[in-house]
Amino acid sequence: MNFTAKQIAELLQGDIVGNPEATVNDMAKIEEGMEGTITFLANPKYESFIYNTKATIALVNRTFIPTSTLPQSLTLIKVDDAYQCLTKLLSIYDQVNQHKEGVEQPSFIAEGVEVSEDCYIGAFAYLGNGVKLGNNVKIYPHCYIGDGVSIADNTTLFSGVKVYNNCKIGAHCTLHSGVIIGSDGFGFAPNSANNYQKVPQIGNVVLEDHVEIGSNSTIDRATMGSTVIRKGVKLDNLIQVAHNVEIGENTVIAAQTGIAGSTKLGKNMMIGGQVGIVGHLNIADGVKIAAQSGIGQDIKEEGAIMQGSPAFSVGDYKRSYVLFRSLPKLREQILDLQKTIKG
Repeated sequence: MNFTAKQIAELLQGDIVGNPEATVNDMAKIEEGMEGTITFLANPKYESFIYNTKATIALVNRTFIPTSTLPQSLTLIKVDDAYQCLTKLLSIYDQVNQHKEGVEQPSFIAEGVEVSEDCYIGAFAYLGNGVKLGNNVKIYPHCYIGDGVSIADNTTLFSGVKVYNNCKIGAHCTLHSGVIIGSDGFGFAPNSANNYQKVPQIGNVVLEDHVEIGSNSTIDRATMGSTVIRKGVKLDNLIQVAHNVEIGENTVIAAQTGIAGSTKLGKNMMIGGQVGIVGHLNIADGVKIAAQSGIGQDIKEEGAIMQGSPAFSVGDYKRSYVLFRSLPKLREQILDLQKTIKG
């Protein structure tokens, strides 16, 4: 689909410097711009590329003043924040590219399924009894939606997502390929024969609105009640969320993190990659946890920054690390002192 500089400027409330009828149909990085593409300049260290770019349109900040001659074929659109405007354009571009409607065959839709307007159900998808889909829900091929699942408006499940029975997914959510929602929690009880007897997991998983979950992440159903992912949470790829966990609003978690059962995470947290969090903890709002940290106790201080395994305050960690790195030199000094004393 083609867009003119005039149309884009109106959408972004920008000012045109150049040809308002310049037309683009794709997006590109500024160093890779070609004819017919729109690019952007937000970071000054990339400014040199704009003087040689072959892109047709470039988004720039209103404060941008060229220090050399721009290509004659380049039209500028000046906006308040080029990066934010790029994000808006990418979102629109993504929506246009992924717009699908209708039911592809073969697919299986059980009795009692409610499908609202503008939904897309891809080939080889399975929708169980009593499933409810809101408006503009996209179910890509090879998805499994179990009995009694509800999915609210404008949510997308990419190919290969599995949602077990009775789970609830909110509006404007995105679940990437390989995500599993509602598999059994890791519940086993030892018995007199020294075997482990499975504890039935009869709860569900609830995702609130605007949640995004990366590929191959898993969220276990609760033993009883619900595992809850609050609105605005963003999970990276390859994350394990155990049964009865609750993740607070707008918390973001990087890849390969594992959260054990019944732990409650606060809102607005930031968790780095490969973090391990043991079960039955409470972690305060706004806490930041550095990558590869191990959390083994409650964190009660809001906004605390933790690092290490076991983790403690990042300031203490950095001071401790300086000493740790110096241990070989300190050992040599001690040995020298011992030799001096004995001599």
